[in-house]
Amino acid sequence: MELKQRIGIDLGRKIRLEDGIEWAATNDVRFIDCELDVAPNSVLSFDDARSNAVRGALERHGIELGLHTLSAVNVAEYSPFVGEAVDHYLKAYVDAARRLGAGWVVVHGGYHFTGDYKARVAAAIERLKRTVAYAEARGVKLLLENLNKEPADAEVHYLCFDLEECRNFFGQISSPHLGWSFTVNHAHMVAGGIDGHIDGLDMSRLGEVRLADNRGDREEHLRIGEGNIDFRRMFRRIEEAGYRGHYMNAFGSLDDMLKGRDVLAELARTT
Repeated sequence: MELKQRIGIDLGRKIRLEDGIEWAATNDVRFIDCELDVAPNSVLSFDDARSNAVRGALERHGIELGLHTLSAVNVAEYSPFVGEAVDHYLKAYVDAARRLGAGWVVVHGGYHFTGDYKARVAAAIERLKRTVAYAEARGVKLLLENLNKEPADAEVHYLCFDLEECRNFFGQISSPHLGWSFTVNHAHMVAGGIDGHIDGLDMSRLGEVRLADNRGDREEHLRIGEGNIDFRRMFRRIEEAGYRGHYMNAFGSLDDMLKGRDVLAELARTT
């Protein structure tokens, strides 16, 4: 498969999933992501009839679907009742992936409030272990995303935002049903950058590469060329490491991401 065809589009919550599949087929997009938190794609709306229709459309058009959980849901939650709700939330995504025939589910490490770091890390890792076991029993692959750095004086900070934290999480969850969703614009914001993540994490666990540009100093999902990421070098490093999976554009509008495929494919061609 040519590299351009390996670059997918994150539909997010921009469009009804069924319409998104038809849009992807019309534009020769082979990989899509979708969030199932709100209408018209709430996970609660995917009964057997709707799920079967979606699965049939994906198979008919040869499109691979991934699901993307919401990073605002705190996987590191430890409060009574709320923590149990997070468990149910993640299980609902796993069940939806099985019904829809989704190839992966992107999950996150959650967040902490500075003073409760150790407790939040422990809660997040234990919850992900439970979720991975649940996914493994149902034949669903999870991908843990490296999230973005927050300002140093912020009270709330994402977990798995840098190499050290990512290595800790992956080191404690060795299941082949937990892979890595590599968000390059997030890695660009931290010490070591994109190269550091490629050198420091197990590339054999890489299951998705998420693409957007930024300027390295704040959380941004810019169109390609509006920031300062060296995408030529990124493609060269990742492809030379043996990666042959999909990439996922995650910036701007659907049209922005579609145009971005051409830009990125040309950058990869000229590495």
